Amino acid sequence: MSGDFDLGAFLPYRLNRAAELVSLRFAAQYKAKYRMTRPEWRALAALGFHGRMTATEIGAHSTMHKTKVSRAVKALEIRRWLRRIEDKNDRRTEHLELTALGLHSYRDLAKMAQDYEEELACLLGASGLKQLERGLTALEDAMLSGTEDPNSQSKPIAKHSER
Repeated sequence: MSGDFDLGAFLPYRLNRAAELVSLRFAAQYKAKYRMTRPEWRALAALGFHGRMTATEIGAHSTMHKTKVSRAVKALEIRRWLRRIEDKNDRRTEHLELTALGLHSYRDLAKMAQDYEEELACLLGASGLKQLERGLTALEDAMLSGTEDPNSQSKPIAKHSER
């Protein structure tokens, strides 16, 4: 055991742990109602929010490995929540988009997500939520500006969405 290193205070560890706790609590809600996995939720959310995307774009947007995206897309297709459209210029590329049923489910899940976000806001309080949002924005901006270094070993991170 390293005497000087406190894993519990290490920011990347704390951020990951907090994200996992928040995510698991929401996952329990959509799993109970829709019996869907987190990758399925993330793929559905990406398509519902952005519209037509490729599997590669879903992976980049949601930071999921391509095998998880592939399994999620297949599961959503089995549910008839998405359809594949072959690219006319490149037959190796498929565009994915939600069906009417998928869009209906996305809207219901988006409402669940908004309700969950309100629950989190109540847990944190207005002041705590604003502080968290400011801190996350500052961290995302700092990490994005820090990826300009050609010697950096880290990959660029997708910019946070504006509200």
